[in-house]
Amino acid sequence: MFTGIIEDIGTVRSVSKSGDAFALTISSKIMDDVKLGDSIAVNGVCLTARTIKGNEFTADVMAETLRKSSLGQLKPGSKVNLERALSPTGRFGGHIVSGHIDGTGTVKSIKPEGNAMWVEIAAPASILRLIIMKGSIAIDGISLTVAGLGDASFKVSVIPHTASETTLLDKKPGDTVNLENDVIGKYVERLLSTPAESEKKDSQLTLDTLMTNGFI
Repeated sequence: MFTGIIEDIGTVRSVSKSGDAFALTISSKIMDDVKLGDSIAVNGVCLTARTIKGNEFTADVMAETLRKSSLGQLKPGSKVNLERALSPTGRFGGHIVSGHIDGTGTVKSIKPEGNAMWVEIAAPASILRLIIMKGSIAIDGISLTVAGLGDASFKVSVIPHTASETTLLDKKPGDTVNLENDVIGKYVERLLSTPAESEKKDSQLTLDTLMTNGFI
């Protein structure tokens, strides 16, 4: 589990592709306590460190992840948002982020307002239906608050600290970003849309049953 509070901007050192196999080697300054098998969110996607060498780690990316995320667009030199899995003794400064993104969106615009920057993201209906005003969403792994919501897009307002500690404002209109909805909203939608097992079963109570058992 993650919080969406980015710890470092890492650099992609190499990209290895062989058929459907895909591996990323990334350098970072937060590798001091990372062990083999640890989870690290890369632009919001939970990956597993399979090798560690100095300040670099290598992680495999499966085909499904490439289909659902923007990781396939990375190349040597690309900057990425990194967050290690939440420590039980750490501060919960963002919101619950699983690292299992729901899809991608497209940057529509980035506009200044005072000391903040408005970022508008176009997103598919499947993601927009789970977004609420002032709710939380992770964009490339960054925990942000929804400050505007339309039929085909949503907006966030980015403060200077977030701008300087993440890659979000390096994006340009047309760029792809990874999106993860608030996990609580997804569970609520699932529970409301799926009948309980007891509701699925046809009732065995009939007039014949009542008569046989002496109730009529």
